[in-house]
Amino acid sequence: MAKTVKDMLEAANAEVKKISIAEAKALIEKEGALVLDVRDAPEVEKTGKILGSHHVSRGMLEFRADPATPFYDSALRKDRPVIVYCASGGRAALSAKVLQDMGYQRIYSLGAYKDWIEAGGEIEKPVDPGM
Repeated sequence: MAKTVKDMLEAANAEVKKISIAEAKALIEKEGALVLDVRDAPEVEKTGKILGSHHVSRGMLEFRADPATPFYDSALRKDRPVIVYCASGGRAALSAKVLQDMGYQRIYSLGAYKDWIEAGGEIEKPVDPGM
């Protein structure tokens, strides 16, 4: 039976632990968790990103996360907690599920970038393109 996006999101949300902003901050501070932004590059350029976060677009995630590919990104390590976020939470959940399926053990979904901002989380503001 074919799956819908709704089905995939329900499955991802059932398997991936969603953490609060306070839990995310504690993991970052105490364990050096990687904060992973899976939004597309134009989104990051327009709105900025969580301070210190690492950007890998959702479309390249599997290639960047697999050491066997020439596109591997060494910031993605299976021995490090990874906290994933996107604009509204959907891509974060799907990305976290994919990373779990690939053998990453400590994967968490933070959900939405806007929630981080609303909670007063620090961000890296986008560079003014006119500069």
